[in-house]
Amino acid sequence: MPEQPTTEFWRTLKPLQNSQKPDALPEVYLSKVATDDDRYYVPFSETVGSRPLWINVKDNSWADILRAKEAGLVNRHYHPHEVFAYTISGKWGYLERDWTATAGDFIYEAPGEGHTLVAYDSGEPMKTFFIVKGPLIWLDENGDAAGVFDVHDYIAMCREHYEKVGIGADYVNSLFR
Repeated sequence: MPEQPTTEFWRTLKPLQNSQKPDALPEVYLSKVATDDDRYYVPFSETVGSRPLWINVKDNSWADILRAKEAGLVNRHYHPHEVFAYTISGKWGYLERDWTATAGDFIYEAPGEGHTLVAYDSGEPMKTFFIVKGPLIWLDENGDAAGVFDVHDYIAMCREHYEKVGIGADYVNSLFR
């Protein structure tokens, strides 16, 4: 138990013994994930960084905090699988949609959606928690496929950045589940 309860109604409950199955991996616990420490944000484009939180190679998926400190752009792309997003701060949206996300907003992207992600100048960084399932298909200005970015590309990008900034490439391995 991380801290001792005081007046909580459940304070006399005992933790489960052997709560984890023998072959189960532990949870990933990361404190203060929406940090402003630039080292944790892997450049995803010239204006947007990604902080990986969880990586699943088997399912080609990951969770991250996407951040733009000012106006930002993630190139046009298409999702063949679903994506979930929760806005922590700032403002962002897709050029192809009629909404602008702000703090507290949730977005579910159905498979088959292409868009151009933009972050607005809003006086605070845009920080959004994403769960990305499957690859991103990069699109050209006509909406035609121009490349693929999958979990293996994401891992390589993160390892290279973390090695360069002194965190170490092996840090990425701690996020695999």
